[in-house]
Amino acid sequence: MKKKILMRGNDAVAEAVIRAGCRHYYGYPITPQNEIPEYLAQKFPELGGTFVQAESEIAAACMVLGSSAAGVRTMTSTSSPGMTLKLEAISYMSGARLPCVIVNVMRGGPGLGNIAGSQSDYFQATKGGAHGDYQSIVLAPENVQEFADQTMLAFDLSDKYRVVAMVLGDGYLGQMSEPVVLPDPVQSVPKKPWALTGKKGRDQQVLASLRLLPDALGNHNIDLQNLYAEITKAEVRFDSYMTEDADYLIVAYGTCARVSRTAIKALRNSGIKVGLFRPITLWPFPSAQIGELAKKVKKILTIEMCMGQMVQDVRLSVGCKTEVDLYGVAGGVIPDVDKIVERIKSYE
Repeated sequence: MKKKILMRGNDAVAEAVIRAGCRHYYGYPITPQNEIPEYLAQKFPELGGTFVQAESEIAAACMVLGSSAAGVRTMTSTSSPGMTLKLEAISYMSGARLPCVIVNVMRGGPGLGNIAGSQSDYFQATKGGAHGDYQSIVLAPENVQEFADQTMLAFDLSDKYRVVAMVLGDGYLGQMSEPVVLPDPVQSVPKKPWALTGKKGRDQQVLASLRLLPDALGNHNIDLQNLYAEITKAEVRFDSYMTEDADYLIVAYGTCARVSRTAIKALRNSGIKVGLFRPITLWPFPSAQIGELAKKVKKILTIEMCMGQMVQDVRLSVGCKTEVDLYGVAGGVIPDVDKIVERIKSYE
């Protein structure tokens, strides 16, 4: 039996970064993710790693691009306004097929918003966010254990497919403390024969996102779409809770899923059969699985800490099979269990 350690979410992420074999971090301070760079700034010098507090989020993301091109595992972390500034480099990395991991501990918006937890970066993460036709793998943890585990997984998936992989937490998950079994350290990281490590002994290699000829760029986009189709086929992840006999279905991720489980227990105790479907990969989104469940339930309630973003993907997945309702809260507010219970009871 492995020992459990009480850790804050952000600290668990930082320790997972180390155990994933990453030794190159570039970032810029922003609440509520600051414990991640603080932890790595203390640990990396002992490990011979590279830690740079850049002059801006833009600079940090470009440094990640450079390290990725050199073939090392590299990452950055931020919170919502900082993520906006990293988007240009993310598009460039996606165009050049450069892997990296980005942890976004979401806070309220738009604008500077506040420092409370939110889920209003869903569109930004899952729909590209920056310019061009690209996708990033997006993982959504529900608890501190998953926050650590999915950070490890993000490095593996990013290297496997040569894409940007994001871990989409929120301010509450980053700041809460829970018992964690830390993942085992990796013994080696994948070799990257495409990396720019010096031409000596091999043919010249070029990594670029610039393709001036329309046919060349068009063909590259087709190749990317084929890659994304492969990821969609192989990497969809989700969790179901009490869905086998459910008359009503809640769809939620992250902190909202935790709150939903409490509401479901209360509803079940009152005789109303409700289940939870929790997307773990927000991209690729588990559309087929939600579509199948929609055939069996009377109604679906999507719960989000924003004014409604994932609900659009749920509705596309469901089509005309059943009605999809939304309970969304903004400004760093956590959904209220009693209001969830009242909403479901109103469907009866």
